[in-house]
Amino acid sequence: MTEAVALAPGTVVHVLGGPPEPHCRTPHYLRGKTGVVDCELGIYPDPTRLAYHKPGLPKRRLYRVQFSQAALWPGYPASGDTLYADLYEHWLQPASVPTPRQG
Repeated sequence: MTEAVALAPGTVVHVLGGPPEPHCRTPHYLRGKTGVVDCELGIYPDPTRLAYHKPGLPKRRLYRVQFSQAALWPGYPASGDTLYADLYEHWLQPASVPTPRQG
């Protein structure tokens, strides 16, 4: 099982940036953005390892994270619209932790 601390619903998180993994399920347009954890969806084998026929260990928590559409897309006209994305824990960092600078 994963050793990372679970993120509670309502936790403000940053999506980490940087180069993608060889098999990446995190959309590029969300990298470096801030969202709010909606819920934990469960703990699953790591898809980045499964894609290469590895056992998928350690398992990773999967979260549903809510983002403001206006914060994602410059000039987006409807400020109340949201987007939900299912993201694995290793791409998320609580906003209270300084985000590493990406070069």
